[in-house]
Amino acid sequence: MKRGLRGLCLLTVFLLLAAVWTPAVRGEELSPRDQMIEDILAAAKKEYDAANGRLKRAHYASDIYVCKNFTVYCFKQAAPKYRMAEFPDVKLVIPDNLPAKQCKDPAYGALWKDIAASDGNPFYAVETFKYDKSLSKEENRERAREFLKQVKKGDFFQMRANYYYGIGAHSMMFSADYDPETDTVTWCDSNMKGQKKNGIRYALMQWDAVKEIDWFVDAFCRPKYGATIYRLRDDIIFAE
Repeated sequence: MKRGLRGLCLLTVFLLLAAVWTPAVRGEELSPRDQMIEDILAAAKKEYDAANGRLKRAHYASDIYVCKNFTVYCFKQAAPKYRMAEFPDVKLVIPDNLPAKQCKDPAYGALWKDIAASDGNPFYAVETFKYDKSLSKEENRERAREFLKQVKKGDFFQMRANYYYGIGAHSMMFSADYDPETDTVTWCDSNMKGQKKNGIRYALMQWDAVKEIDWFVDAFCRPKYGATIYRLRDDIIFAE
C-alpha cells in the first residue's frame, strides 16, 4: 500500500515538473513572425479541410479560390494581429500581382507590385528567377534549382509557368522548408488543379502537396517565364 502511494506521489511530482519545464525545453513559444506563418497556414488548412476534396468556384474576380485570391485571403486572416517593428502603426498588406502591362520579361505572373514596407508590405523578394538567354538550357536549369533550394516554410511563391495542370500565373505558399534529402518542396494552394463545368472554372485546394524541385524547374525555367520567392521580414511583432 505504501509502495503504491509512493509511486503515485512520484508520478504527480514528475507531471508537475514536466508541465513547468517542457515549454522551455522544447522551445514551444514561437516568435511573432513564426506565429504569423502558423496562422496563415492554419487558414489555408481550415479551408482545405472544410472543402473535404470538393471543388470550389474559382471563376470570377471575387472568388477566393482563384490562386492569388486564396493566398491573399489566408494572409488577411492573420494580418490584423501583426505589425512590423519598424512601422508599428501601419496595418499589414499583401501586394497584388504586377499588372500585365508592366510585365515584359518575365511575363505576367512572376512578380508582385513593388509596395514599400512603410506602406504596409511585410514581404521582401528573396530572389526572382529570370531565364537568361545568354546561358545554356542546362545552365539555366541549374540556376533554377539553386533558386528553389532557398525555399523556407511560410514563403509565398509567384510563378509564370507551363506546368502539367495549366499555363500562366500561379500563386502558392510553402508549408515546409526545402528538403535536401528528398530534393522536394511542400506547399498549399488553390486552383493549380481544377476543372470547368458548364463554362465555369472550379478549383481544387491542395495541402502539403509535395513535388521534386525539377517539376517546378520544368514549369518556369523557360524564356520569358520565371518565378519569385517572397518572405516575411524578420521584424514582425504582435499588434498592440
